[in-house]
Amino acid sequence: MGRGSKKVPMNFKGMPLADVPQGRNGKHKAVVTRILSDLDQVQRGVALKVPLAQLTDSKERVRSALNRATRKGGRNVATASDGTFLYVWNETS
Repeated sequence: MGRGSKKVPMNFKGMPLADVPQGRNGKHKAVVTRILSDLDQVQRGVALKVPLAQLTDSKERVRSALNRATRKGGRNVATASDGTFLYVWNETS
């Protein structure tokens, strides 16, 4: 540092890069992973019936997370819901 320059205080704490979590594992990852796994096993023409009470967040947020995951994976999946369940199925072309 040169003469007359002041050190500006840090606004945030630092940490070693080795301790920084890598990748994006959002809070919906577990349920989305389970839904996709079941979709890989379900017969054609069958919808999964996911109880809304078991979702850790709103059905809209889980549906959005599922939509992001299926687009990323190049899958065609459709959803519907009522007051009790989120229905998810593989769309056929």
